[in-house]
Amino acid sequence: MKQLLIAAHGSRRESSNDEVRALVAQVADNLGVAFDGVEVAFLELATPSVESVLSELFKGQTKEVVLLPYFLSAGIHVVKDIPEEIDKALSLWPDKKITVLPHIGAFDVMASVIAKACQH
Repeated sequence: MKQLLIAAHGSRRESSNDEVRALVAQVADNLGVAFDGVEVAFLELATPSVESVLSELFKGQTKEVVLLPYFLSAGIHVVKDIPEEIDKALSLWPDKKITVLPHIGAFDVMASVIAKACQH
């Protein structure tokens, strides 16, 4: 099984975390058959953690996780914290695979998304 994991920062404001959860649900509804499921995890201030989600997925039938960092820039969470979480998981699950996508701010399409938002 192959899962998509969207990893966000997390917030003390629960409604902000709920916004991310709602977006992840929309992604799951629109993703099609490329993945067996879509999960959300947070690096801090909210649950579930990246570590706990990876552990649960790998305890089950998941063989591969594609992780999308839900961050606009390559800050410390993208360049240090997420790789550390992945290294930790793969040390426990060496037979599993984790592919990290670029953070969402790195995608060229973000410029058109911002331009479109400014037209409203």
